[in-house]
Amino acid sequence: MKKVFKYRIKANRKTLAKAEEVLELCRQLYNLCLEQRKNAWEKHQKSVSRFDQMNQLSDLKKAFTEFKKVYAHALCNVIDRVDKAFQGFFRRVKSGDKPGYPRFKSSSRYDSFTLESRNQGGWKLEDNKLTLSKIGVFKVKLSRPIQGTIKTVTIRRNSSNKWFVAFSCNNVPTKPLPKTGKSVGIDVGCESFLTDSNGRKIENPRFFKKSQDILEKRQQRLSRRKKGSNGRKKARLLVAKTYEHISNQRKDFHFKVANQLLKENDTIYIEKMNSWNADWKVLNKSMRDVAWFQFFNILRFKAEEAEKEIIEVPAKGTSQKCSSCGNNVPKDLSVRIHNCPFCRLVLDRDHNSAINILRLGMSLQGSVVPFPVKTCS
Repeated sequence: MKKVFKYRIKANRKTLAKAEEVLELCRQLYNLCLEQRKNAWEKHQKSVSRFDQMNQLSDLKKAFTEFKKVYAHALCNVIDRVDKAFQGFFRRVKSGDKPGYPRFKSSSRYDSFTLESRNQGGWKLEDNKLTLSKIGVFKVKLSRPIQGTIKTVTIRRNSSNKWFVAFSCNNVPTKPLPKTGKSVGIDVGCESFLTDSNGRKIENPRFFKKSQDILEKRQQRLSRRKKGSNGRKKARLLVAKTYEHISNQRKDFHFKVANQLLKENDTIYIEKMNSWNADWKVLNKSMRDVAWFQFFNILRFKAEEAEKEIIEVPAKGTSQKCSSCGNNVPKDLSVRIHNCPFCRLVLDRDHNSAINILRLGMSLQGSVVPFPVKTCS
């Protein structure tokens, strides 16, 4: 399987300054390549391929010698990024989605550069030290061993000015968890983070809401600072650190919940989120704070590593359908208890939906599903 191993890296001021310079040159090249493609099409109705732009790199280095400070494979990767951006644009045009033409990158929107595998990539890792060609040496905190075959090495600076290295590896061995023979359906909800088909609820920790007061104070302080001043830079850094703290809390929570579910079950049935993706703007602040998309991505990845199975189920109508008799019982979001007038089943709305997701998922696989449903008192 494929896996990314991410570590924090540190270096002296001189090395960090060189890394910042390389990052800025990669950003400039990205914008130059984007501008070249844009002008070629608007003025001459011609397209420029990634191979055309790669062939022009030697001429670019002769005209602008500062690009010689960047390792060749890092420059090639920048052109690959531009090409992928246009591939995504054309794919969205064909599918009828909102196209979203590739945008020029400001310094705050371009935060990484990538090197290729060790044989030809201009990097070396020895004794917890990462040496980058034309940049310098970084200290790496290897919190876990790197496994598999390293394909790419990405150096990234986050919004709070911390530097990280990510090793993208192939052929990483899996870590299978013991089989339990159990299956579960889960339903994500507005009040709780999720409810499973066994009736267990996991509450929503609401990390953003808990940090909202301090975030608002720091944002107000940032808005009062003069643009371009050192005070504004410090204030922006405090805001970025607050967002980083919230993100780290949320991700840690997602990993813990995913590990718990995978230890207990062999197969997990989840809602298919494609329809949510198209309408993500309708999600309110609390729903975005939950970050269901991130959780399901983590759950899929951890399931692949543990040799467990995640199955997506079209969940439309699962909250309206009675899990006992199968009749539709219409109700809006404000109604949190499923009360069936046909079979007299009284059940938590999300629990009822999770049972329906489990039943639908297992029926799609051709499995027979027993449903000893308990009624709420």
